[in-house]
Amino acid sequence: MLSEALAALAVSGGTALVGAMATDAWNVARDGVSRLLKRVGPGRRAAIEAQLDANVALVEGAHDPEQARQALAPVWQLQLTQLLEEDPELEAALLDLTNRIQAALPVQHQQWVQTNIARDNSRLFAVQGGNIFYHEAPPPAGREDPGSSE
Repeated sequence: MLSEALAALAVSGGTALVGAMATDAWNVARDGVSRLLKRVGPGRRAAIEAQLDANVALVEGAHDPEQARQALAPVWQLQLTQLLEEDPELEAALLDLTNRIQAALPVQHQQWVQTNIARDNSRLFAVQGGNIFYHEAPPPAGREDPGSSE
């Protein structure tokens, strides 16, 4: 099982990778993934590269490319999770690739890349390009707040 940091890196890397699909940043992403895959066998490397190419074609042909990217993000997050589980030493290379992809993305896609993780009954509030206004009413009189430990 991956550490929380490696799991977050897989999510971030997968999100950046699909964010680059069908953009000017694709060559940076595709070349970087090819270099990342040098440690896996040639058959698996060819299969992953073919999957990348097929997914780019899906995004390019989609009526809504953003929706296609959002659908593909979990697939690539899983793919990168598996690679990191097999070889945790890929961490530095994947982090570098993720940073290079994010820097190469067009401005409108840089904001699309976002990773939010909530654990252990925590609350997470996130927004891109807007505001969050959150108000929590106190519990009704006579009822204890479910979040209190008393």
